Amino acid sequence: MPTPADRRALTLALPPTPEADARAIASFIDAIWAESGLARQSLDSYRRDLEGFARWRNGAGGGLVAADRAALFDYLAWRTRHGWSPRSNARLLSALRAFFAHCVRLRLRADDPTALLEPPKLPRSLPKALAEGQIDALLDAPDVATPLGLRDRAMLELMYAAGLRVSELVGLPATAVNLRQGVLRVTGKGSKERLVPLGEESQHWLERYLAESRPQLAGKRSLPALFLGTRGEPPSRQQFWTLVKRHAAAAGIDPDRISPHGLRHSFATHLLNHGADLRALQMLLGHSSLSTTQIYTLVAREHLKQMHARHHPRA
Repeated sequence: MPTPADRRALTLALPPTPEADARAIASFIDAIWAESGLARQSLDSYRRDLEGFARWRNGAGGGLVAADRAALFDYLAWRTRHGWSPRSNARLLSALRAFFAHCVRLRLRADDPTALLEPPKLPRSLPKALAEGQIDALLDAPDVATPLGLRDRAMLELMYAAGLRVSELVGLPATAVNLRQGVLRVTGKGSKERLVPLGEESQHWLERYLAESRPQLAGKRSLPALFLGTRGEPPSRQQFWTLVKRHAAAAGIDPDRISPHGLRHSFATHLLNHGADLRALQMLLGHSSLSTTQIYTLVAREHLKQMHARHHPRA
């Protein structure tokens, strides 16, 4: 009867195949979900990165599990030549580190080929926030006389009022809203829950959407999602950002100035500009570490410098 070690040795001795790579990736995704409780988007990102490297390795006659450090160097160089950004390559390296650590724990290999690889240096970029006047124009852009326009206004108001991630916004169930208490229950990264106040404007538009628009979009169906499309399904992240860019153009804002986190960044920056406490902002954003929130202090500092330069007589 072969021992587990014998079976592992046999696995390594067999020629690498796409099927073997797929099994190894599936095993890793299951393990990291059980250990860390990562969100579905993070797991999908890890899977895509590993599958991309596996395809490249199989095209070169190798395999994922048996890849050595030279193969990783070659793949990162190939990605750089073909236009992948340093941030994308850093994310890939993070996925590879976790995957090969998993392989070492299972004794599928004796060493970790990522051990001496340095992550690419990332340029420090500040979050791009819209000015408060631009936010007002964007929120006023949807035609609230239509069911979808009223839905769009409620979504934009809620995202800006609560500082939500796009995935959090489109994934909200109807039960997340408590209009009586004026709060929203949000499930963020790692399935962590937080309560966020709605604010008067956001609550007003949510009440209108729930009373006027959602019943028309849902029809006679009992649907769990808070925000619905014409077929009763919630909009995807891509659909949401398409409508944001459309409303931005209607508001006279360059659509390229709207980033996937633009409204969330604006929420955080405007709160700090008006004197919000950094710890409170951390809780509202759902950041696990204060260091993640602190980048917004740099944005607020830039705002203060510009204001000083405009208004101080000796600036």
